[in-house]
Amino acid sequence: MLDNLDWSFYRWDVIGPFVAKGLQFSVMLTVVATLGGIALGTLLALMRLSGRPWLVWPATVYVNGMRSIPLVMVILWFFLLVPLIIGRPIGAELSAAITFIAFEAAYFSEIVRAGIQSIPRGQVYAGLALGLTYGQNMRYVILPQAFRNMLPVFLTQTIILFQDTSLVYAIGAYDLLKGFEVAGKNHGRPIEAYLAAAVVYFVICYSLSALVKRLHARIAIIR
Repeated sequence: MLDNLDWSFYRWDVIGPFVAKGLQFSVMLTVVATLGGIALGTLLALMRLSGRPWLVWPATVYVNGMRSIPLVMVILWFFLLVPLIIGRPIGAELSAAITFIAFEAAYFSEIVRAGIQSIPRGQVYAGLALGLTYGQNMRYVILPQAFRNMLPVFLTQTIILFQDTSLVYAIGAYDLLKGFEVAGKNHGRPIEAYLAAAVVYFVICYSLSALVKRLHARIAIIR
């Protein structure tokens, strides 16, 4: 099989223009979905930990519901149904960004909730003893410690998120995988294109995973 490959296809001047455009969107989608997912996920986590049923139940239903549905189905539902509801299309890129934020928030919510619960109760009581309100205690005492502990898990989830961005292929968004596919079609080399895509995804994700392991070790030493 390797003898039949056209190795000239792997030159940057051949696939670069296609791949660079797709990589740019995949990275942008990963960053936007991570930041938006953490923000919304933190809100959901605080709702679930509030102890107030009218906040706990909606957040619980949302988190468990999102985590029970395959991401590709959420992508397709949002892309197909939202235009019917609002009466106009919103585009594959914007649809993908909103969908990923909404979906990843459910996973980041569980990470944040676990991180907050990992903080010793003595820290909570110390803040209350100083006269801090619940919100001030979370903002100044609990969340800063929790986020430091959660950082490696956040980054690991972000790596998974980057891999999942390839699913926007289903709605025609021009991501990294789409870039390789277009390059393969234009040059009549689909096998070479998909092999190159697999290698690029592996190199990026493996390198980031190695950095996360080093960061986790440093945080463990600080503790």
